[in-house]
Amino acid sequence: MSSADRLIIFDTTLRDGEQSPGASMNMEEKLRIARALERMHVDVIEAGFPVASPGDFAAVKAVAAAVKESTVCGLARALQKDIQTAGEALKPAVRGRIHTFIATSPIHMEKKLRMSPDQVVEQAVQAVKWARQYTDDVEFSPEDAGRSESDFLCRILEAVIDAGATTLNIPDTVGYNLPHQFGNLISELIERIPNSDKAIFSVHCHNDLGLAVGNSLSAVLNGARQVECTINGLGERAGNASLEEVVMAVRTRQDLFSCDTRLDTTQIVPCSKLVSGITGFPVQPNKAVVGSNAFAHESGIHQDGVLKQRETYEIMRAEDVGWSANRMVLGKHSGRNAFKTRLQDLGVEFETQDELNEAFARFKDLADKKHEIYDEDLQALVTDATQWSSDERFRLVALRVCSETGESPEAEVTLMIDDEERSGQATGAGPVDAVFRAIELLVDSQAKLDLYSVNSITEGTDAQGEVTVRLDKEGSMINGQGSDTDIVIASAKAYVHALNRVVEPDQRAHPQL
Repeated sequence: MSSADRLIIFDTTLRDGEQSPGASMNMEEKLRIARALERMHVDVIEAGFPVASPGDFAAVKAVAAAVKESTVCGLARALQKDIQTAGEALKPAVRGRIHTFIATSPIHMEKKLRMSPDQVVEQAVQAVKWARQYTDDVEFSPEDAGRSESDFLCRILEAVIDAGATTLNIPDTVGYNLPHQFGNLISELIERIPNSDKAIFSVHCHNDLGLAVGNSLSAVLNGARQVECTINGLGERAGNASLEEVVMAVRTRQDLFSCDTRLDTTQIVPCSKLVSGITGFPVQPNKAVVGSNAFAHESGIHQDGVLKQRETYEIMRAEDVGWSANRMVLGKHSGRNAFKTRLQDLGVEFETQDELNEAFARFKDLADKKHEIYDEDLQALVTDATQWSSDERFRLVALRVCSETGESPEAEVTLMIDDEERSGQATGAGPVDAVFRAIELLVDSQAKLDLYSVNSITEGTDAQGEVTVRLDKEGSMINGQGSDTDIVIASAKAYVHALNRVVEPDQRAHPQL
């Protein structure tokens, strides 16, 4: 596939996606998602913003070491310290890219940067030169390009190409553009910039008006050959362009698009479920491509048509995006090898035999409660396990709940708090409310419960329940997840998981693109 025929997919789930309030991930979770993206043959994985925190630096470095096929990218402001830190984090990468940016819209330059246009151009050029000291693969973004003046964009982009930028990413940072307008901007830049043939044009569109995918596709039709997107459209505010929608739109409408991606689209649904499980952000049933109703037909007319000829009402095959992928059903008689092999297929590797033994023991416990265990159960089992580390302040030890008609539910909770076991009792409007009140009596976090969500991981009355809670502590939004066949226990796990994040709030500086 030539460069003109190939559409590069740049996934920023681990960076911009993680900036969704409450969607932060630990290193192990980021590695699982990175491996899933690599299996999908995503071209570029933006692993994070290394200078934001020591944790972000370590995560980018770990992803850079683990990923062999995809390019691993680190984000950096147009500052020397940012770029040096990104360069250090990307050292283990087989293929590394530094993505640097500076704002170019009048409002951002005047009110945020307080820099003149000449100063912005000078800083952008210097940033690209700094980045070139670490890699030949340098991407530059003029932040808020969607509200920037086209003459100034042409000037700064020409300058950064001369400085060594190989990819020019045009962000619609605040989701302000309309598709025809954004497509015309891309076409104009390519036509007007004298050295535009020396760089790949990319787009990064936000979904504030629900137009991220539309704007991205319009840009591709007008010459862009990289799209920055996220799994499930995760991201700041209303999110980013959805990877699955962009990829399948281009793949389905080859009559209009003169390019295509190299993605293995059968990995889309498994990756979507993985990201949803790790972040605790459920996928709405009517979500395009990956929603549970995306290929469901209830209307008699539709059912009749599909039975006679699938194409009457389905423009894609469910199998092509991973809906009917072969799934091995495990149970309590399944052996260690079958368990290990299936997790390897799902991208989960164990570094030590002890880790495998511990995971297998959790699997056997689940198998005693649940007759059949599916891929989704395994993903939830691993996600639940990776949430806890030895330095967590709070750990659920025991839980007892009494709930009967006409009586206020009562809960008794035992937590391990800083290596000391403590118990508390409380009543509530329901069993979950009683559990949360009992936990708060012990912890006194003074956080406000902002969201409580329950989803069934698989079908059936013995299905695991997956609970997401979101706590608001002084304006910081923190998510917690927990899963169990007992929904009250899952709720307690989720609440305790969130509390562990509350005591060490995220102090990272999140960039906007």
